[in-house]
Amino acid sequence: MEHNLIKLKFPIGEFIKPNKINSNHISEWIDTIEGFPYKVNQLTENLTVEQLNWKYRPEGWTIKQVVHHCADSHMNSIIRFKLALTEDTPTIRPYYEARWADLIDGNDDNLNDTLNLLKGLHAKLGTLLSNLSPEDLPKEFVHPEHGKHFRLDETIGVYAWHCNHHLAHIMQALHYKGSF
Repeated sequence: MEHNLIKLKFPIGEFIKPNKINSNHISEWIDTIEGFPYKVNQLTENLTVEQLNWKYRPEGWTIKQVVHHCADSHMNSIIRFKLALTEDTPTIRPYYEARWADLIDGNDDNLNDTLNLLKGLHAKLGTLLSNLSPEDLPKEFVHPEHGKHFRLDETIGVYAWHCNHHLAHIMQALHYKGSF
């Protein structure tokens, strides 16, 4: 049972950083990030309120919470990139994702504003990431929760993985119709 819960939590597995990140990785990851809002929209645009409330795993979030979480997470993402680009190894501020998911806007049955936010945010993030120089990619920020430095090139991969991770959650909830 424990193995199945891990597979439900991480349907595409956890992020694995390549030994050497190259320009092809960066380009593919940016494409994933830029296309994410459109894929979310395709998966959710015709869902009923009942379907938006399906969970992707026991004790997991609903589809609507996943979508709202992605907007919250990716807003923090662009701020982290900008801090690392404009400061010397800044310490970023973590936030309580689960608490944010329980707030009123994280449980809104209407996804229109969040989908619009994701479209604009990912377009802006794509522009920023596509124009990073080779000198920008090794810049870092410190994540105090993990106690380690994160390079921007790796972080692009993490957020591309994050997009695919949550797309898989939405598809999983739809596949199981919220029942396990």
